[in-house]
Amino acid sequence: MRILPVILSGGAGTRLWPMSRAGHPKQLQELCGKGTLLQQTAQRLPTDGDILAPVIICNADQRFIIAEQLREASIDPSLIVLEPMGRSTAPALAIPALWTKDPANTVLVAMPADHFIADAAAFQDAIRRAAEQAAKGRLMTLGIRPTAAHTGFGYIELGAKIESTSAHAVASFKEKPDAATAESYLANGNYLWNSGIFIFRADLYLAELERLQPKMASACRKALNLGRRDDDFLRLDEESFAQSPNLSVDYALMEKTDKAGVVPVDFGWSDIGGWPALWQLGTKDSANNVACGDVVLRDVSNSYIRSEHRLTAVLGLDNVVVVETADALLVADMSRAEEVRDIVSHLRRENRSEEHSHERIWRPWGYYEKLDGGDRFLVKLIMVKPEGKLSLQMHHHRAEHWVVVSGTAKVTRGNETSILGPNETAYIPLGTPHRLENPGKMPLFMIEVQSGDYLDEDDIVRFDDIYRRVDRLSKA
Repeated sequence: MRILPVILSGGAGTRLWPMSRAGHPKQLQELCGKGTLLQQTAQRLPTDGDILAPVIICNADQRFIIAEQLREASIDPSLIVLEPMGRSTAPALAIPALWTKDPANTVLVAMPADHFIADAAAFQDAIRRAAEQAAKGRLMTLGIRPTAAHTGFGYIELGAKIESTSAHAVASFKEKPDAATAESYLANGNYLWNSGIFIFRADLYLAELERLQPKMASACRKALNLGRRDDDFLRLDEESFAQSPNLSVDYALMEKTDKAGVVPVDFGWSDIGGWPALWQLGTKDSANNVACGDVVLRDVSNSYIRSEHRLTAVLGLDNVVVVETADALLVADMSRAEEVRDIVSHLRRENRSEEHSHERIWRPWGYYEKLDGGDRFLVKLIMVKPEGKLSLQMHHHRAEHWVVVSGTAKVTRGNETSILGPNETAYIPLGTPHRLENPGKMPLFMIEVQSGDYLDEDDIVRFDDIYRRVDRLSKA
């Protein structure tokens, strides 16, 4: 049996705002441990045996940063699938099951990209044990041995043991319980947290999908067949994928099939569902605080304090969350941290940019970051990675002044091309076709000053773009 890892990189992580944003969610950030959660997920996979390179499922907006993070982690994926819209986990997993060339001999291991697992060796062992049962015809999941009466997780009721293994049949799946029910589950000892990690043979998953969710199976098959390759990505057909029911694997299959099995595990798992989870995972000081960044604390206890850009001082507080980013500050009672999602909903209704994106905006060539702005001017820091190249473009309403800080810039301006080094400048008049490139081996950093009567990112006319970003006008 071959194992095909499938990493699900969807979701916005609203409970971790202001760090996690819709355009740059928690799985793409370095929140605990070395590397982003996506990178950690890809790197904890087993390396021995017949393990295929992973398939990544994500949305189109995040495709370039995901590809770059995988490259940084030396992960060469089998495929990056771009979902035109979210349809939950059951349709997402149907795509690699349909795509694999040998479904009868391929076990899919489906993992959310935003989980933290402390013991990678124990995780790998659990995957192998579950894969053995999957090869024999079970739809398997991993169940976490509960450490508390948590009301934010679904639960799995253990059934009979499967032969002489550590695996069990699943007696039932339980919705997220109220506090009293969660306490009874914990006291009973026969219930596990639902991890959202699934292991099953591709052909069996498809057969059960055809039996239990035929509309979903048909829509996914059509979306894949009508999809198109776009460089390193596979774009699913939007109209076809939209016809699929929006259901998780749990609702679509696992709660209905008679083939569900579970391996009880304990490998230091967290879904990092909010700031209290990061506080629990963090290294605490003598007053039970977790402090990250440039932080000064006085008479503070049982708190999570994170500073991303500036000195953050906290005095005389207990059981709080304080998170500072370049454009937003969160101060919350730790016991009410779940309500952060309500703030995000408010920002979305108000169409606030702080809901969707950070000041630093990632692009396939690097990133740009707003430094200052006012009436008729905007100042940005631009980083272009080696061999990165912005599109050949022009603007109707603004001129641009470029100052190279470090690295080497190749500047195309009209019919002229020049090479600039540190402290050298270029002026791009309004209406002039231009392009910025980094021909060097080190990142290029430069300051851009825009001036004009309209400075939004949709004032772009593209003539050429090596990344073929035709679906959205943005700083390219």
